Amino acid sequence: MATRGESSDPRSLKVRLKSKKNRTVSQKRWLERQLNDPYVARAKREGMRSRAAYKLIEVDDKYRLLKPGSRVVDLGAAPGGWSEIAAKRVQAAEGRGKVVAIDLLDIQPIVGVNFLHLDFLDPSAPEKLTTLIGEGADVVLSDMAANATGHKKTDQLKIMALVEAGAEFAASVLRPGGSFLSKVLQGGTDAALLAQLKRDFTTVRHVKPQASRADSSELYLLATGFRGGTRPQPTR
Repeated sequence: MATRGESSDPRSLKVRLKSKKNRTVSQKRWLERQLNDPYVARAKREGMRSRAAYKLIEVDDKYRLLKPGSRVVDLGAAPGGWSEIAAKRVQAAEGRGKVVAIDLLDIQPIVGVNFLHLDFLDPSAPEKLTTLIGEGADVVLSDMAANATGHKKTDQLKIMALVEAGAEFAASVLRPGGSFLSKVLQGGTDAALLAQLKRDFTTVRHVKPQASRADSSELYLLATGFRGGTRPQPTR
């Protein structure tokens, strides 16, 4: 066994699971990946709700989306990892910024975060959000992912439907200068959606945080500098 300070092949340190009759190959691979993921271990050590929190931390450290006093909307927020980071960075608990988390799933309370228990596609969502957050949001976040089918093209279509819906929602609630950050799959961003985002925002880019697994096709679409007033608002 390698002692502290000695070099060792990291592959020899990986946790491997014993095979079980009732465990599929994909389940075994997922469990091994979780046990060997440094961000999963870090999240447990630091009391984070999920490893996904580190993705938002990396993006925000580079692009400075979550400024003190900002108003933030987190779509599909459960279990609340992104909302928790957003609340700390905009200083929501101190009464400066505001964070509204929206999801059909319940989340444990987070200091400084208001929770809307509904589908963000519900026609009443923008109005209810305005009641909580005031005159528009500065940032709309979405780490939503549709349940995977294992069929690449189908999964891309499902997540792109979520991204398109999130972008429409963002356009209806963002203030001029605002930002939209959403999970996508590599190679799955529709050209029409990109074109629309480039009309609505001054800058559109793809980013891949280090906390996103290297073998994952996961990327994040970041649109900044919302132009405002460039498209009709949805009828409520």
